[in-house]
Amino acid sequence: MANYSEADKREPTVIVDSVHVTYRVQGVTSGQIHGNDAVSALRRVVRRGPAPGVKYIKAVRGVSLTAYRGDAIGLIGRNGSGKSTLMQAMAGLLPLESGVVYTSAKPSLLGVNAALIPQLSGDRNIEIGSLAMGLTPTEARERRGGIVDFAGIGEFVAFLMSTYSSGMSARLRFAIATSVTHDILLIDEALATGDAEFQRRSQSRIQELRGEAGTVFLVSHGAQIIRETCNRAIWLDGGKIIAEGEVNEVIDL
Repeated sequence: MANYSEADKREPTVIVDSVHVTYRVQGVTSGQIHGNDAVSALRRVVRRGPAPGVKYIKAVRGVSLTAYRGDAIGLIGRNGSGKSTLMQAMAGLLPLESGVVYTSAKPSLLGVNAALIPQLSGDRNIEIGSLAMGLTPTEARERRGGIVDFAGIGEFVAFLMSTYSSGMSARLRFAIATSVTHDILLIDEALATGDAEFQRRSQSRIQELRGEAGTVFLVSHGAQIIRETCNRAIWLDGGKIIAEGEVNEVIDL
């Protein structure tokens, strides 16, 4: 009878299979603009040649990974290593040059720039955000108090988001996004601007999400946050995975 590892018995939630992501950056070089540009552009299209000034940046290079239900996976690496790009690719927000991403449910991406509307109050953003995540109006009202308390914004909930500090905005984004259970939650540096107390509560909430059979990916430059929150880590450099495994083993390399 065949022997199976514990991972074999677990349910995969995300499979990234040899994914490549390339950015196409358009630039205008000196002397490029002149009367014959239209003719030159047409010739390039016919010949399928690259336009002058276009640069191709390979942000993710052949990444493969599997996440399982109940995992919290920290993505570590220097700025520009491909962490955020990989998260956006997993969320379906970036086209893949090649490879494929399989998910058991639609991933929810929470980042420092997660969409809230500055011209509206915190209260209104809580309502809109809750409805966008599938809550009914009654459920949104019931969870409003818990969201405000978790974010720690107090009376500022009645103020316009444009008056919030970056830390207040980040706390409210996280509180709204984690007020419901996600099968797959991708968190991109959303904890970086919170104070120590907020980070402690956020880590506790991530553990709850894991306990509710969700899968969490966390991008953070804070090694301690990764150690205390995640059971696995993936180290990216130059768009490639250079190490993955148990969280402390990877961070200590």
